[in-house]
Amino acid sequence: MNIAIVGTGYVGLVTGTCFSDTGVNVTCVDTNADKIEKLKNGEIPIYEPGLKELVLKNVKAGRLRFSTSLPDILNDQDIVFSAVGTPPNEDGSADLQYVLQVAETIGNNLNKYIVVVTKSTVPVGTAHKVRAMIQSRLDSRGIDVKFDVASNPEFLKEGNAISDFMSPDRVVIGVESYKAKAMLSRLYKPFLINNFRVIFMDISSAEMTKYAANSMLATRISFMNDIANLCEHVGADVNMVRAGIGSDARIGRKFLYAGCGYGGSCFPKDVKALIRTADENGYSMEVLKSVEHVNEKQKALLFHKLKKAYDNESLAGKTIAIWGLSFKPETDDMRESTSLVIINLLLRENVNIRVYDPIAMNECRRRIKDSVTYCNDMYDAVNGADALLMITEWKEFRMPNWKTIGELMSHRLVIDGRNIYDPKELSEAGFEYHCIGR
Repeated sequence: MNIAIVGTGYVGLVTGTCFSDTGVNVTCVDTNADKIEKLKNGEIPIYEPGLKELVLKNVKAGRLRFSTSLPDILNDQDIVFSAVGTPPNEDGSADLQYVLQVAETIGNNLNKYIVVVTKSTVPVGTAHKVRAMIQSRLDSRGIDVKFDVASNPEFLKEGNAISDFMSPDRVVIGVESYKAKAMLSRLYKPFLINNFRVIFMDISSAEMTKYAANSMLATRISFMNDIANLCEHVGADVNMVRAGIGSDARIGRKFLYAGCGYGGSCFPKDVKALIRTADENGYSMEVLKSVEHVNEKQKALLFHKLKKAYDNESLAGKTIAIWGLSFKPETDDMRESTSLVIINLLLRENVNIRVYDPIAMNECRRRIKDSVTYCNDMYDAVNGADALLMITEWKEFRMPNWKTIGELMSHRLVIDGRNIYDPKELSEAGFEYHCIGR
């Protein structure tokens, strides 16, 4: 089977690489010639554990190729996946210009049957727009070529994407024809030999499933953050509350951790897009609007805790250390990250900021240049610091040497945005310790 993946961002590159590892012939297409040239030379544009090794393996085996021209390879394919970006517009809606550009290119060059699959996260109704665009271009060419469209939303977790793709919880596919269903069943069979967890449905339901899934997870996070903030007011411990409610099989234990807000490329964008979709259809998603509001407030929480620790006086001239810049561990992705919000608030206070992240330092420098001091390691970051803010719970931050840290810091103040430290241990080490919901 031959497939093409249009778009070599996070979703496209992982998807293409994993398919090629099962023996499928894959061509990844991108209009960015520089990126394609680097990929041909083994340079991977994103950080994802295990991805580089898998790319190199399948390129060497001849199953994974890269191209800048979809027309050149289109009519050799059985299935084309569209995995281009859908960035949010100013009103929160998804920008579909790249998705429709791919559809237009297909319509302008298609000469045989293929299945066109939308892999990008797109609003309900997008597949019908893709079909209409392809058909209009075929009609303008005066040719009659059959094709099918389908929706196959991704559910990859950054930092665990290879495992998620190779052993998925489920694969959601929206189709309109038996032929498309049969082709996609065949494509996914190697991943699901022991337990065929493909859920077929209509296309609109598949498109909605992706938004609903991410919005549910975002809702759990904001709900627990709201509960955590209330716990501080009433003297309860959010960790105890989490254990109590998580033991209920109807609720479960996942995504019940309090913290300093969610970020990344999916949750913020998808929540906004679903709210916008509802508004466009005359319905108001009141729960999701509150989820978004709670999250935006939560991102600033560590800053307000820091201000309170200094009696709400000016922080000007103080040195603040930050551990963790990416929105979550095992990625360099800083889109919508809490660290960017905190850094911006601190810079307004004329604070000296020292940062360290195991992976995301270059991404941070790309975004905010040299407005902060980039440190060599976690201990270098706290040298001379008046406070330490722990934002991203990388494994190497979990068991620091508090004796060494206490000797390096000017003031022993730790504000833990992920509740990973033991208050008793830090108190005994002479630290003033603040966390969330305890």
